[in-house]
Amino acid sequence: MEKQKISLPENAQRELAPGEEYRPILGAEKSFKEVTLYSVAVGILMVVLFSAAAAYLGLKVGQVFEAAIPIAIIAVGLTTALGKKDGLGQNVIIQSIGGCSGAVVAGAIFTLPAIYILGVEVNFWQMFLSSLLGGVLGILFLIPFRKYFVSEMHGKYPFPEATATTQVLVSGEGGGAGAKTLLTAGLVGGLYDFIIATFGAWGETLTTTVVGLGQTLADKAKVVLKLNTGAAVLGLGYIIGLKYCFIICCGSLLVWLVIIPLMNLFWGGQVIDLMNTGVVQTIAQMSPEQIFKDYARHIGIGGIATAGIIGIIKSFGVIKGAVGLAVNEFSRKGDSASGESARTQRDLPMKTVVFGIVIALLAIFAFFALGGVVNNVWQALVGLVIVGIISFLFTTVAANAIAIVGSNPVSGMTLMTLIIASLILVAVGLKGNAGMAAALVIGGVVCTALSVAGSFITDLKIGYWIGSTPQKQEGWKFLGVAVSAVTVCGVMLVLNKTYGFTGDGALVAPQANAMAAVIQPMFSGGGAPWLLYGIGAVLAIVLTLCKIPALPFALGMFIPIDLNLPLVVGGAIAWYVGSRSKDAKVNAARSEKGTLIASGFIAGGALMGVVSAVLRFANVDLFLTDWSTRYGEAVAIVPYLALIAYTLYASMKLEKK
Repeated sequence: MEKQKISLPENAQRELAPGEEYRPILGAEKSFKEVTLYSVAVGILMVVLFSAAAAYLGLKVGQVFEAAIPIAIIAVGLTTALGKKDGLGQNVIIQSIGGCSGAVVAGAIFTLPAIYILGVEVNFWQMFLSSLLGGVLGILFLIPFRKYFVSEMHGKYPFPEATATTQVLVSGEGGGAGAKTLLTAGLVGGLYDFIIATFGAWGETLTTTVVGLGQTLADKAKVVLKLNTGAAVLGLGYIIGLKYCFIICCGSLLVWLVIIPLMNLFWGGQVIDLMNTGVVQTIAQMSPEQIFKDYARHIGIGGIATAGIIGIIKSFGVIKGAVGLAVNEFSRKGDSASGESARTQRDLPMKTVVFGIVIALLAIFAFFALGGVVNNVWQALVGLVIVGIISFLFTTVAANAIAIVGSNPVSGMTLMTLIIASLILVAVGLKGNAGMAAALVIGGVVCTALSVAGSFITDLKIGYWIGSTPQKQEGWKFLGVAVSAVTVCGVMLVLNKTYGFTGDGALVAPQANAMAAVIQPMFSGGGAPWLLYGIGAVLAIVLTLCKIPALPFALGMFIPIDLNLPLVVGGAIAWYVGSRSKDAKVNAARSEKGTLIASGFIAGGALMGVVSAVLRFANVDLFLTDWSTRYGEAVAIVPYLALIAYTLYASMKLEKK
């Protein structure tokens, strides 16, 4: 079989007719090279590199990119360059192991930096075990749902990210030409963001306060707009797409152009202390940024939590169907790993999965009880129940979201977990710093479990389309989780010492700041801003009734506006690139090339951001402080427009065939 003739079967993405069977590229009747020394080694290398990159980007802008597509392109390029035969099955394993990076990073950085923000004591091993055990639990909880999502629901879910990654792996098997596009874009985006972060040759953020009128509006009316000029954020917007970028931005504009100015207009002379924390400033004395942090963002938190509950209710049928399949598998005399099942439908034995879940839960209990997370066995048991129930229920929400829109609402579900955990832990006697540390570690376990589960369903769908052995993907995923957990916790320690998460010049870590804002009042004798949460909850319900996705809208309400506006720019570029031609095939080719360029921006910008952080950590100061302060923001518009122009030109320029 010649490589250039490889393609997905015609029925890969449509529902099957009665009696019709899907036959993957790598047929079930034969065995192919999958797990080899090469595939495992390259997969581990991808985990380390992309865990470091994703951690930096997530802490800086609050968005963790999925590394599946960049890793797939690199895998194809390496396989082609080395002239390896039977590369397709090995590349799936590389992508599956490497894909742990973004998932574990999201679980860690959305919660654990709040430890530093709140100034509580948690050591490296507690952070590492939180990520590791959460990741292991996420894998084990998802395995019973695999057949339901990837096989039983064949053609009913679009799986956008899995589709793109599969196309890269399949088409790249014939040459890997996409690696050149990715490399070029990675160099452009990496150099662009490196110049900003290391030298400050132009400003990282454009604001309306750069002109006198804008500063007056910010001071008097509390109206301000900001836009991050980074290449990585622009790339994120392209991949997310205009629809969801627009919804996210609408949530942000509601906060910054309506809610904050109205608070100043109607309650500007009042001191509002909803959490009983001793606030003495009036609203008028606060900056727009402070009003956002202390008040407006909590509306978004309420919306995110409610959107998570709505997701669980909608997913009840999914839970019931998947559990039914798992019970049937468990009750068979021969399990799914025996020779009775086709190779492409062979999971880890269900008994192994069940026993693995039991062992994982016992390990989590021991970690809570003996690892200094809580004070006694009773509190450890309470923490275990929180982790077990919420992780299991929200696993389906995460998988369902990935299957439909390719975006995992893990941050919103984790916020809800922290609220529940904080209320329960306070009730059982945990207060102060010890209570906050316990809540964050518990939240970290849940967040990582949900993040890994959502990411893993993408890997399994890719394997299903191509014809990999699920059992091998599942078994080696544990190694990827362990390596990623070590990497992200180490990177987090370095970034904390280099930039910090509080004060001027600190990393934004918006999700972690939101987590800290949620739990601190509960453990300090205060209360939660239930009024603001309630407003967010009502808003989420209204949005859902109006058929508007509540989760991205609510996310826009608590992520800073300077990180949301550039998403719309990237989304608009994606729309333009994919709609200019009358030929649908040309539009599809341009969109695909644009996705590679955007992925290059993300990977290159994030990796060079880590390099810049290492230079600063080593006290190599190359930043042009005076220049950046005086001219940086005014100059920034020129390279930013040039970056947009490059993206448009490179995406729409196709080679003639």
